[in-house]
Amino acid sequence: MTIKEFLKKKVGFISLGCDKNRVDLEKMIYAISSTGMQIVTDPKEANIIIINTCSFLESSRLESIESIVEMGGFKGKNLEKLIVTGCLNELGYKDLKESMPEVDAFIRLKDNDSIVQLIASLYDLKYEKPCDFNRVLTTSSHYSYIKISDGCNNFCSYCLIPYIRGRYQSYPMEDLIKEATTLVGNGVKELILVAQDVTKYGVDIYGKKQLVTLIRKLSNINGIERIRLLYCYPEEIDDDLISEIKNNDKVMKYLDIPLQHVSDSILKSMNRRSNKASIYELFHKLKTEIPDIVIRSTFIVGFPGETDENFNEIINFLREFRLENVGFFKYSREEGTRSYSFENQIDESIKQQRLDKIYEIQYEIQSQLHTDLIGKVFDVLIDDAYDDYSVGRYYGQAPDIDGLVIIKEKLNIGQTYKIKITQNLGYDLEGERL
Repeated sequence: MTIKEFLKKKVGFISLGCDKNRVDLEKMIYAISSTGMQIVTDPKEANIIIINTCSFLESSRLESIESIVEMGGFKGKNLEKLIVTGCLNELGYKDLKESMPEVDAFIRLKDNDSIVQLIASLYDLKYEKPCDFNRVLTTSSHYSYIKISDGCNNFCSYCLIPYIRGRYQSYPMEDLIKEATTLVGNGVKELILVAQDVTKYGVDIYGKKQLVTLIRKLSNINGIERIRLLYCYPEEIDDDLISEIKNNDKVMKYLDIPLQHVSDSILKSMNRRSNKASIYELFHKLKTEIPDIVIRSTFIVGFPGETDENFNEIINFLREFRLENVGFFKYSREEGTRSYSFENQIDESIKQQRLDKIYEIQYEIQSQLHTDLIGKVFDVLIDDAYDDYSVGRYYGQAPDIDGLVIIKEKLNIGQTYKIKITQNLGYDLEGERL
């Protein structure tokens, strides 16, 4: 096979996992598409399929394996090469190659930048054309995630991320500014900053936290209308960051703060660095300094040793602070984490009961908050539009994880409109254009 024949191959992708994984995939898609190779969405058409896997939880690992098996079924037809990238490859499963002979290559995270050369090598070819590592967005063209660091140093007792992604590593600020400038040049209006912990940005390469500095530099890029922060650890949210969110008009009055719990004993067992008192102090400060702030959080129920009293501490916290967007997860016992060997593991039926109960309570809280929004007017960015309705987001809604605003007319995707909220739809809102 010649290089010319190789570059006529059709490549398909399957992406699993988080938005940080999505950014990795978008860079790989760009590297491949920049060669002239055709990107296809139907696996039946693909000569090469790349599965970008997740392995954060057992359920995500099973989903990754099921996808590999499913795509392996296309071998012997158009599919010539099946390639696995992403987090699954980082856990050192020695039997992956033996148990999945249909996979032609398991590519490590550190080798993502060489994806084209590695694919070519599967055809016994050498491909040396340099790539500028841009991205092909898999989101709508007007918003994009930008990953400001990789890895994590926190070593929470339930989490595999430090073992999968390694230690915390910030990306140089000049590279992020260049990436953001390119994204804005391609039509992006909303930048969503992501990392395992965005609040710790810069500590490793600049000797101190530099998130506020980064936000200010991103704000100066002409064309950026919104900057959104996801995954802020509570103990790293300081007065400088709160002031920047409060006073910078481009920064959404929205924070994602994954608390996981509020009980001191459980937080300690989780190896979290915050405690109940500091969490309450922070949330009171945020609500006081930025009265209209929307806070998203996540909680784990059924962690080893969690009593009814511990569980009720989460409920009391939610009732006091009335967060609009909250996700809940049953504790997943992951081999390789410290909590895997903890005593007092909680029965699955109790986990499910607690999960059902807390979702019901949060739904009531969110429904009341949405009712309180009726009559208010927001700038709503339109994400999708159909013949007779459109869907968008006001500042308190992040893509994919929060609700939407539905408007019963076709509007322009990527444009912002003044929308008056008219109805509470439960998880979503309905509004009308002014």
